[in-house]
Amino acid sequence: MKTFAKALLRWIALLLVALLALQLFFVARIALMAHVNPQSTTFERSEAWRILQDKGQLRWRQQWVDYTQISDHLKRAVIASEDDSFAWHEGVDWDAMEKAWQKNAEAEARAAKLAANSARPVKPAKIVGGSTITQQLAKNLLLSGERTLLRKGQELMLAYVLEKTLSKQRILELYLNHVEWGEGVFGAEAAAQHYYRKPAARLNAAEAARLAVMLPRPRVYEKLPHSPYLAERAEVIAGRLWRAELP
Repeated sequence: MKTFAKALLRWIALLLVALLALQLFFVARIALMAHVNPQSTTFERSEAWRILQDKGQLRWRQQWVDYTQISDHLKRAVIASEDDSFAWHEGVDWDAMEKAWQKNAEAEARAAKLAANSARPVKPAKIVGGSTITQQLAKNLLLSGERTLLRKGQELMLAYVLEKTLSKQRILELYLNHVEWGEGVFGAEAAAQHYYRKPAARLNAAEAARLAVMLPRPRVYEKLPHSPYLAERAEVIAGRLWRAELP
C-alpha cells in the first residue's frame, strides 16, 4: 500500500512539474512575441497538415505586414464585429461569455426538443462564441482547436498573460496577421490579396467589413461569397466602424 501511495505521489508531482513547465514555456513564448514576429501558429500548422492530408498538397498563404500597413478600416471592422470592448477589457469579456453560454444552452435545448419530436436527422445547434480578440489569439497561437473546459481554462489564463505582457496594439497586430480567412489563407495581407487583389493597407470600409464578418466561419463564407447574410451583416458593420476604438 505504501509503495502504491509513493508511486501515486511521484506521478502527481511529475504531472505538476510538467504542467508548470508548460505554463513557463507559454509565458516565454508570449514574452518573445513582444519583439519577434511569429512565423506561424499552432492553428496554422495544424490546418496546413489537415489540408495536406485531405488534398495531398500544402496550401498556406500568409505574409506578415506591420500594424501601420493594415487598413484602419479593417482594424475597426474586426473590433466592431468580433470584440467591441477590445480597447478596455483585460483579455476576457465576462458579460459576452455569459450571454454566449446562455444562447448556446437555449440553442442546444431547442435542438434536443426538435430531435425528440422528429423522425429525420436534426442539424446540431449552432454554437456562438463569446471570446475576445485576445482569447482568440491565445487559442490560435498556442492551443489546439478542441472544445473542452480544460482548454478553455488554459485559453483564459493565456489571454490574461497576453494582456499583461503585450500592448493592445501588438495583440491586434498579431491577431490580424495570423487569423484564418479561408482554407489555407491566414492574415490580413493574404486575405486582401486573395479576395480583392490588393494589399491590406488599401482595403476600403466595405471590403474591410465583409472580411470582418467572415471571421467566425471563413471557410464557409469563402465558398458562399454572395451569401445574403454576409452582405447584410457587412453593411451593418460598415455603419458601425466610426464607433470602434483603435488601440
